[in-house]
Amino acid sequence: MNFANQLGYSDVNPFEVVRQVSAKTMEIRSMKAERDPSFQMDFRPGGFFGTVVNQRDQKWFITSDPTSNVRRIRLHRDGHWYDRGGNRYELAAKPIKFYDYNF
Repeated sequence: MNFANQLGYSDVNPFEVVRQVSAKTMEIRSMKAERDPSFQMDFRPGGFFGTVVNQRDQKWFITSDPTSNVRRIRLHRDGHWYDRGGNRYELAAKPIKFYDYNF
């Protein structure tokens, strides 16, 4: 797997694997993600302020960012990858960016 996507509560942020240190340790760095301007939010009244009903259709341009800091993630007994701050990552074949506009 070449990518490690950081899983927030509902957001996902893309990271690229820079180096495999060992079977249980990897070095990763964040990637740049720019929203595709062709994605137009379908905003409707509701909830606290409003709802974006087509947020699952969002598109992003994701590129490598060599200036970003490198951090280590480690495989834990629960089968998930974590950094020192407790952020969880999922290894993947492609980078994913998702922003939850309804959170």
